Amino acid sequence: MIVSAVVNTSMIMSTLSKLEEDPELHDYLVRRVGKAHLRQRSGVETEHVADRFGQGRTFFHIENWHAAATIINLALKITGLSGRGRANALDFQVRHNKLALPHLPEAFDDFTLLHLSDLHLDSLVSFPDRLAEMISDLDYDICVLTGDYRFLTHGPHRSAMQGLERMCRDIDQDIYAVLGNHDTILMTKPIEALGIRLLLNENIQIEREDDSLWLAGIDDPHYFSADNLEKAHDGIPDEAVSLLLAHSPEIYRHAAYVGFDFLMCGHTHGGQICLPGYLALTYNSSAPRFTGAGAWSYDLMQGYTSVGTGSSVVPARFNCPPEITLHHLHRGSVER
Repeated sequence: MIVSAVVNTSMIMSTLSKLEEDPELHDYLVRRVGKAHLRQRSGVETEHVADRFGQGRTFFHIENWHAAATIINLALKITGLSGRGRANALDFQVRHNKLALPHLPEAFDDFTLLHLSDLHLDSLVSFPDRLAEMISDLDYDICVLTGDYRFLTHGPHRSAMQGLERMCRDIDQDIYAVLGNHDTILMTKPIEALGIRLLLNENIQIEREDDSLWLAGIDDPHYFSADNLEKAHDGIPDEAVSLLLAHSPEIYRHAAYVGFDFLMCGHTHGGQICLPGYLALTYNSSAPRFTGAGAWSYDLMQGYTSVGTGSSVVPARFNCPPEITLHHLHRGSVER
C-alpha cells in the first residue's frame, strides 16, 4: 500500500506540473471546458495509473493492469498465434449501417458519417499508414471519432498524436471527436491543432443548403465519468435531428431520455479476442450486452457500437476484425 501511494503521488505531481508549468495550456483548457470540468478530469487522471479496481462504471479495469498484456502476449507466443493476431488487427473491415430517421431534413438524405473508434494509434508502427490507406478511397460527408487515441491508459501521448496527424492527412472532410478512457485532457490542444473539433459536453449545428442537424459529444463516461448530457444537449431544438458521440454505450438510457436520435460509440472492442462465431467473453462495459456491438435501439433512440478500429491491451484480434464504419442517414420510418 505504501508503494502504491508513492506511485500515485508521483503521477499527481507529474500531471499537475504540466498545467502549472504551462499557464498557456492551463488557460486554453479552462476556456475550452471550464474550471470545474478541468479539475474533475485532472483529479481522476492523477489516480488513474494504479486503479485496476473501482472508479468509473465498472469494477475491474483490465486496461490498467500491466500484467494482463504480459500474460496474453505470453499465451499467444506459446501457442504460435502472435503473428496471426497482429495480422488480424490490421485486417480492417468496412461496415455499412443504414439509419432511418423520420424527421431527417431532405438535404441530409443519404448523408454519410465515417465512424472510427478506439484507434489506439501507437499500438503498432504500421497501424496509422494502413488505416490511412483504407480510408483514402471512401466517400463520406464528415468523420467522427469516438475516443481512445493512445494505446496505454496513461503516460506519454506524443506517438498517438503523431499517428492521428498521419491519419488526418487522408481524411478530406471535417472531423469531430470525443475523448475516451485512454485519453488525457492534455490531448485537447494537440487534437484541436490538427483541425479536429472536439466536443466536450458540447454540440454543433451542421448546415446543408437551408437545413441543419445537430451533432453533440460528451467527455468519457466509462472511467472518468466526465459526461454531461444535459450540457451537451443544451440549445438543440426539440424538432431537430440530434446525433450523439460518446466513447462508451453506458449512458444509453439517459441519452435516449434526454432526446438524442442516434448514439455512436465504441469502447467494447466487440470483445476483441472472441470465441468462434464472434462470441465475446466480455465487453468491458456496464451496459447490457445488446449494446455491445453493432446496431441496436432503446426507447426512441437508435445506437451503434463500433467493435473498434484499433486494439487494446495487446495488438491482436481473433474472431472480431477491426471495423471502419459508414453510417448512411436516410429519411424514413424506423423498423422495429
